[in-house]
Amino acid sequence: MDLQTISELARQAWVVWLVLLFSSIVFWAFRPSNKKRFEDDAMIIFKNGNGENGGQSHG
Repeated sequence: MDLQTISELARQAWVVWLVLLFSSIVFWAFRPSNKKRFEDDAMIIFKNGNGENGGQSHG
């Protein structure tokens, strides 16, 4: 086994590893159990200091 063969195997392993990592992240992001958490996080900017959804706070 020469250095070029080892280098080619390492490149192929990186592709497989990155595909597995990407697939895991996509699976985690779209799991139904995470839906409520992501919806709550998306509404953080619209909440006032009391944790309630409210109007504009000027002041």
